[in-house]
Amino acid sequence: MIRTLAAATLLISTALPLSAFETRATAAYVIDHTTGTVLLNKNADEPLPPASMSKLMTLYMAFEAVERGQLKMTDELSVSAHANSYGGSTLFLKQGERVSVEDLIRGIIVLSGNDACAVIAEALSPDGTEAGFARLMTRRAQEMGMTNSTFANSNGWPAAGHRMSMRDLGLLSQRLLTDFPEYYPMFSETEFLFDANESSNRFNRNPLLGLGIGADGLKTGHTQEAGYGLTGSAKQGDRRVVFVLSGLDSAAARAQESEAIVNWAFRQFAQRTLVTQGERIATAAVWEGAEPEVGLVPEMNISVLLPILAGKDVAAEVVYTGPVQAPVTAGTPLAELVIQPEGLPEQRFPLVAETDVAHGGFLAKISTAALSLIQRLSDGPDTPGET
Repeated sequence: MIRTLAAATLLISTALPLSAFETRATAAYVIDHTTGTVLLNKNADEPLPPASMSKLMTLYMAFEAVERGQLKMTDELSVSAHANSYGGSTLFLKQGERVSVEDLIRGIIVLSGNDACAVIAEALSPDGTEAGFARLMTRRAQEMGMTNSTFANSNGWPAAGHRMSMRDLGLLSQRLLTDFPEYYPMFSETEFLFDANESSNRFNRNPLLGLGIGADGLKTGHTQEAGYGLTGSAKQGDRRVVFVLSGLDSAAARAQESEAIVNWAFRQFAQRTLVTQGERIATAAVWEGAEPEVGLVPEMNISVLLPILAGKDVAAEVVYTGPVQAPVTAGTPLAELVIQPEGLPEQRFPLVAETDVAHGGFLAKISTAALSLIQRLSDGPDTPGET
């Protein structure tokens, strides 16, 4: 059996090369959430201090706890001395105060409350401590595929070993979108007045909300070590983009860079359907079959993200291991369509058998045996010493 590259009937060649976005961020990751296409990767796998953007992991675990009944949104949790000790961005919680889970979650999302994170962490920790919850965060992140994330606390307060990569933050953001759509609208709230007596911290720091570019989340971050960062998402039409930036030198630079990336991602790329469901793309040879070949078709429409300035055609290959042994059942995965637009990562889509192909019986065996003999003769004798 050999690995075969079959030229696809779909012809695809981009007319102009894609110019990558030149970001000022130390590290960046941009992904088209709709198609899974990575649009920008700059140091995206380097573990960096994530600052408050790591609060997204605490939120994810809080949502999981609510989903499994471990917490209720109406539960009231007590504020410990440890939670009360946090400075920076807080809800001004007081030791002994009892706060609903819903208010704590909103306080984390909208107000970036360090104290609110600690209250949630202690409630969910196996040993009742924030450090125990941080260990749980790290284990859960690894289970989710975030292999460049380790946590020392629940809120991103500067600490040795507290690290996340931009790709991990992007993956986490996508999981928040897909796993908890019922809670996601909270990320677009621009204001949350938790305590009228402490109104100085009531506005969302996300600079993109309200700009009319479809931005609806997720979380800003800033420490002296990390610089200014943003994990964001925006939706325009049927497309959604998730992006992560870190290491900018000011809040103004973060706002400018984030808006520029959103505009670039939506204006420079468009989704195009290249092949429709059931459309024959190529054929695969069948061994000992009643038919010599079988059509290869996609089970669903194949849509890809392409640069706006690309030509109308895109080059593609069909890759399969063949010939395929009969009998063949319609719908059996047999091949992949490989597409690599200029400047974008390779994309692979499964192709299946278009029809059934029965076993060809005795005559088919004679035919394939003859073909095999002819192939051997044409290849010539083996070279001595070679394997």
